Amino acid sequence: MSESGTGYDDLGFAKLDTSREERTGFPEVVFCEGKPDVYLPKIFQHLVAADGRALGTRASEHQASLVQDVLPQASYDPVSRILSVAPEVPVPLVGHVAVACAGTADTPVAEEAARVAEFFGTRVTRHYDVGVAGLHRLLDQMDSEDGIRVANCVVAVAGMEGALASVVGGLVSVPVIAVPTSVGYGASFNGMAALLSMLNSCANGVATVNIDNGFGAAYLATQINRLAVGGSAS
Repeated sequence: MSESGTGYDDLGFAKLDTSREERTGFPEVVFCEGKPDVYLPKIFQHLVAADGRALGTRASEHQASLVQDVLPQASYDPVSRILSVAPEVPVPLVGHVAVACAGTADTPVAEEAARVAEFFGTRVTRHYDVGVAGLHRLLDQMDSEDGIRVANCVVAVAGMEGALASVVGGLVSVPVIAVPTSVGYGASFNGMAALLSMLNSCANGVATVNIDNGFGAAYLATQINRLAVGGSAS
């Protein structure tokens, strides 16, 4: 709960939603891109002081260094651009969400999804570079002990024509969250082609988030995973 009892802490330049986890099961997450240098470290400091942890998406290396200057325990992954301070007691990872991406160029968005889901307490398996140009690579990932078919939810990340989500949707019995990426040549229109393809998927059980929105996919996948294992907030 907030210091003032209002449900948020007013820092003057930001109103941190300290009651969000109580309402929704998830703490407030910081979208770092575009935030002024002077604000971001203060936001992270306040969240960590209040909750013992903090998560930021779309952080640059420069922003990460600013936060690490005041919170040396903060970790940064330059691929996913995830900046985080983990709780002192690790969150146990439960259930199973499979994150699959079509090509290595889609890895940054896939890793954003995987790392966010793990921060929220979801056990994640990664299945990368399994696009439809070499379908045998995807099929090899389906039925192992930690394969795609045995997950509680699948996040399918793809650019170009975005076909991976439809193929996965036709092979599994669980929800598929499609994530179009901005990867592709000119007529892909920075992800619009993949977005429209995924929205028009013939496969059932496929829902689509916004272009490059690995965070949104991870959030929804974690909700589905919690329902599957009978849990709630991490």
